[in-house]
Amino acid sequence: MADANIYGGLLGGALIGLAAALLLLVNGRIAGVSGICAGLISANPLREKFWRAAFVMGLVSGSALYGWIHGATPLRLQTGSAGLLLAGLLVGFGTRLSSGCTSGHGVCGLARRSPRSLVATITFIAFGVLTVYLTRHVF
Repeated sequence: MADANIYGGLLGGALIGLAAALLLLVNGRIAGVSGICAGLISANPLREKFWRAAFVMGLVSGSALYGWIHGATPLRLQTGSAGLLLAGLLVGFGTRLSSGCTSGHGVCGLARRSPRSLVATITFIAFGVLTVYLTRHVF
């Protein structure tokens, strides 16, 4: 079973890279999910909203399909609605503060050798490690 998880991760990473490359080649857009989602609620033309909605629906339906095929168990949240709302607000604030998210900086920005994306990705990872440490060992 461990080998299947390794190959699933490799395949998933390759598909993310392929999707990011295709979006750049076909639409000339960076596959930053926070920017794509923000464009869904801004005053973009309908043509812009269509590809953004299709991209987000592909993310959601792809993971649902994978879970259905492999019999994945549903997620169990370790927090209530207030904690989930706070986490969402903090992630939204962080993506605005860094002008992008992990997909935009970590996948696309690093592939384009952007120094700004390197700093942003290191910051994301460092604070992720700090958050896990604090929630598991301090709080």
